[in-house]
Amino acid sequence: MFSHITSIEILPQVVFMQFGEEGAQGTPVTTADGTPTVGEGQTSTGPFGDNFFPMLMLLLVGMIVFSFFGGRKQKKRRATMLDSLSKRDQVLTRGGVFGTIVEIKPDRVVLKVDESSNTRITVLRDSIEQVTADTNG
Repeated sequence: MFSHITSIEILPQVVFMQFGEEGAQGTPVTTADGTPTVGEGQTSTGPFGDNFFPMLMLLLVGMIVFSFFGGRKQKKRRATMLDSLSKRDQVLTRGGVFGTIVEIKPDRVVLKVDESSNTRITVLRDSIEQVTADTNG
C-alpha cells in the first residue's frame, strides 16, 4: 500500500501529505489554499522578508531619537519663556489661575489675581504655564 511517508507538514491549515518511495522525488506539497509549503533545502521568509528585525530596530531607534530632540526643543522654548517674564505680564499657572505679575523673585513670582480686593498670591516660577498677554508697552 504505502511504502513510506516522505514528509508531513503541520500547519494551522489543511495540508496534503506526500507519499512515495524512500528517496523518490515527487511533486511539491501544497496546502489546501494552494500556497506551496517549504520543502527540504528551501528557507522560509516572513511576510516582510529576511530583514524584518533590523528594520524594526531601526524604526525604534528613529522614534527614540525624534522624541528626544522634540522634548529638547520644547524645554528650550519653555526656559526662554520663563526667562523673559517681566512685571505686568498676564500669565496662566498650571493650576488654572490667571494673574498679573507684580514681583519676580529668583524662584517665585507674585501674582495679582483680583484688581478690586488687591489679592496677591505667590507661586513657583516653574508653575507658570504660559504668558497670555504682554502689557509691557
